[in-house]
This record gives sequence, C-alpha cells and structure tokens, in this order.
Amino acid sequence: MDVPMPESRPLREDIRVDACVVGAGIAGISTAHRLMREGKRVAVLDAGAPGGGETSRTTAHLSSAIDDRFTEIERLHGVDGARICAESHAVAIDAIERIIQVERIDCDFERIDGYLSGGGEEATASLTEELEAAQRAGVEGVVMLPRPPLEAMDPGVCLRFPRQGQLHPLKYLRALARAIVRDGGRIHGGTLVEDVEEDQPARVITDGGPVVTADDVVVATNSPFINRFAIHTKQAPYRTYAVAAQIPRGVVPRGLYWDTLDPYHYVRLAPTVKEGEELLIVGGEDRKPGDDADHEGRFYELEGWARERFPRVGNVLFRWSGQVMEPVDGVAFIGRNPRGHDNIYIATGDSGMGMTHGTIAGLLITDLIMGRTNPWARLYDPSRVTLGVVGRFLREGAGVVGTMAEWFRAGDVETVDDIGLGSGGILRRGMKKVAVYRDTEGRLHELSAACTHLGCVVAWNPIEASWDCPCHGSRFDPYGRVLAGPAVAELKRVPVS
Repeated sequence: MDVPMPESRPLREDIRVDACVVGAGIAGISTAHRLMREGKRVAVLDAGAPGGGETSRTTAHLSSAIDDRFTEIERLHGVDGARICAESHAVAIDAIERIIQVERIDCDFERIDGYLSGGGEEATASLTEELEAAQRAGVEGVVMLPRPPLEAMDPGVCLRFPRQGQLHPLKYLRALARAIVRDGGRIHGGTLVEDVEEDQPARVITDGGPVVTADDVVVATNSPFINRFAIHTKQAPYRTYAVAAQIPRGVVPRGLYWDTLDPYHYVRLAPTVKEGEELLIVGGEDRKPGDDADHEGRFYELEGWARERFPRVGNVLFRWSGQVMEPVDGVAFIGRNPRGHDNIYIATGDSGMGMTHGTIAGLLITDLIMGRTNPWARLYDPSRVTLGVVGRFLREGAGVVGTMAEWFRAGDVETVDDIGLGSGGILRRGMKKVAVYRDTEGRLHELSAACTHLGCVVAWNPIEASWDCPCHGSRFDPYGRVLAGPAVAELKRVPVS
C-alpha cells in the first residue's frame, strides 16, 4: 500500500532548530531522518512538495556498481578512492534495507543482482578491465558470465554484481518523511529559500519572510544555490529519459540491467496491481539540456530499443524525464560547502545514482555534524581538486561557452505566431532574447530568456513544460517561477509586444 506524504504547510513563522535541511528529496530527507536519530531538532524546507523533485523521477536502481565505472574512478581517484566508492554505495544499500526493516516500510524493496553487458563480443577486453578494477576496489562476488540472463540484452560476456537492490522511491521517501514528523521534526513544502546567511548560528531566509535559525544548514537541492561558481564549474546537468511498459510476468528475469552503449540504457522490472503483468522500466538516452530539442524523439528511441529486444512488450503506460548532475570526476560532492562556514553543508553531483548518493549524504553529513571521523569524507569533499579531469572539464566548459553564444544566434521561432497552445519558444527581439509561453487559453507570457543564475539562454522543454538552463541546470515553470536551482530568482518579465 502506498504511504501518503505527511501534511506539509509553508513555513509561517520564525523558528529555531539544531539543523535546517533545504531540499526534501532523497538526500535531504535521508539526512534529516538520520539527524533525528541523533536527537537533533530538525526542519526541512522545500520550494515545492516534498518528494516532488528529482526523487520522483528516478528509476531507483540501488547499485554499488559505479555508473562511471571502476576503471575510471580508479584512474582519477586511485585504488583507495575506488574502494571507498564501492564500500559507500554498498553500505548505503544496507542502510536503506535496515531503515525499511526498522520503520516497517512497504516500498517493494528487494535484493537482486545487477548485470553490466558489454554491447557485443568486442567489449570483452573492456569488461575484463572493469572486472579487475572492481575486484581491486573490494567488490564482493563480482564475476564475469558468458552472457546475461536476459537474452534480449546485447550478446557477449557480462559482469554480474550480486546483492544490488530496487524499491519504489516515493513509498520509501514518504515513509521517512512521516517518521521525521512523527518524532517531532518539521517539514515545510511551498517554502522557497532565497539565501543562507552564514554565521554561527546560520540564518535561512525564505521568500515569504520567516527565518530559520540553525546551528547547521544542509543544502540538498540537487544543485546548490548558495555558491555561484565553486561547484557549478565542476559538474554539468544532463536530462535522462524513461518509459514504463506492460510486459507479461516472468518474461524478463529479475535483475538490474545496464549496457555500455553510447547513449546507454538501463532496465528493471516493477510490480503492478494487474495479475500476470509487470512493468518494464527502460531508461537512458541522456542529453544535455538544450542540446536536442527533440525530447519526443528520446522516448521513441527508448521505446524502439525496448521493442526490438522485448517483442512481448505491451503498451507504454508512463514516460518521464529527470535531471542528473554529472561531476567531472565521477564522484558526488558531499560535505562542507567550499569557501563557506564550517556549519554549512551541501550534497550534489548524484551522477545518476541519486538513491545511494542521497543515502551516503545522510550518513556522511550526519557524522560531520556530530563531530565524528568518517573515512569517506576526503573522497566526497566538495573542495577537492582532482587531477586528470582537465579534458572533461574543458569539454563541459566549452559547452557552457557554446550556450552563451546563443545570445548571438536567431531564436528557435521567428514570431509568436509559431508558438502553439501550451507551448513555448525563444524569440529574438533586437539584441535581446525573449522566452515566450502561450498558455492553453492563448494568452502570451513573455520573459527574459536569461537564466537568473549566470545569464545563459534557457531552452523550452515541451515534455516537462519548463524553461531549462543548459549551463548549470536551473529550471523554471512556464511563467518563470523557479523549479530547481542554482537560480533562486524567477525569470524577469518583459512587456508583451
């Protein structure tokens, strides 16, 4: 049975707590839940509904098989870094399982094996290298198999990673939120945080006026809004796409499945209430926001990939997209905010492994707040400088420069007449670019196309009906209100022509 989210009202008065967590997704709620277990008075704030952000869009693969591969993590962070990555994600899955047992959460959790397919016979060498790197990282039980149990995946050898996991992310998150409220914590949705005044104690300033005073502040908003450059030059946003289709029960062996294609794909099953049927969830086809306006095409690619490999796939019942933050060195940024006070913490850079990275954040940040030594702290330190990432750093930087050049190009529509009902487009007007949305009643809403974070040109996302910034991941609703940071100010309105 689904667990309802506890009632969450906007913050209406000033409050004093031990810890204020900004962001009510998996990272924020996990951290708040853990701090509550330590006896801390905790308040969680979110601009939207708790669980309404990226956690509601994950396919919830619980994996210690690192998305960026152990060979790459070892190259950038050494064998010790790869070992900590493997250990921390495995411990995160264990922690989720313990919480589910203690809180008696019904969230479709199960332990299953994960399979990494190489995409054909020619991939044997790279998978052999990955196997050896995983073994050096201390991954227990990883082995190479002549083929994956799912014959529809690409032929050839695969790696099996035992004791991975999956769950229903919102059932899990809602139950954690209820436990926080049950034990005296506070969760306030509809509460946009505008600023954090760093001091001891810190002051969290909301757009409605109320202030939260806290000894410690954790910013867990997918992309942090409290610094303009320190983190945002070291990670980049990507949109990932997913579809869920009917398939007869028992056709697909249970497991997590990943390939190494470019763009890559990932597959798992989920239960349904219909007898004799399951949902086949297929994700992938990642793109940077603004790189490709054909969002519908991404779904068609996923559906075509699935139907080619699974002839018994039925109707596609759901499709959605989400945003992941990719750090240039493959490891999340979890810990004290760079160049800030010691009582301000961030969690970002999920790298497509949000459920485990969010749980790691709860474990690591709680230890830091409680003054305990944590062996993972150095690897995840947001202030770290990683050698060997110059090439990727320059590629991502070139993408930002290219996006800024959008100011000198034509818009994607010539006139407002090209914009249909419930749609948007970028229009050039002299030296300015205007983000124009036509609502379902035909009214025009015109906004500056400049993201209020650092001024990149936003792009219309027809799937999510949002304005997305391709530089650092800010997102705005059709009327310019902030959906996701690092921007905190809405898009500026311009007079309708």
